[in-house]
Amino acid sequence: MSPRAINQVTGLLLASGWGAALIVYLTAKPVVFDPLIGNPLTSKKYLHELRVMGGKANVAFAEFEAWLASLWQGETRAVTVAVIVVIVTLAFRFVAARPDLYAPIAEPLPAPKPSVPEPKAPGTRIEPE
Repeated sequence: MSPRAINQVTGLLLASGWGAALIVYLTAKPVVFDPLIGNPLTSKKYLHELRVMGGKANVAFAEFEAWLASLWQGETRAVTVAVIVVIVTLAFRFVAARPDLYAPIAEPLPAPKPSVPEPKAPGTRIEPE
């Protein structure tokens, strides 16, 4: 691809991705927790029960899972989409700018020479090389 085509595709990717992120941001609804329970990870009782059942690793995994889920809720989803668009665009530019790295090899590798001499007819002498 020519540098101009790469720049045009990059602009198209960024514009469409950021446009989608803007639409997601404008249409996002706020995150609502159950008013009776709230966020269970803020409760000391819930964290204690998690720790009793699975130890500190269970609590760490529950917090990580809650953080990962929070990336896809509300207005944060738009930021996540925008970051993913930038990463995909950078990956595209990396691959498109270096086509020689991903082109197939034009000529096959030479066959290795046998290390053992071929057998000759009985009664003939093998000459050293």
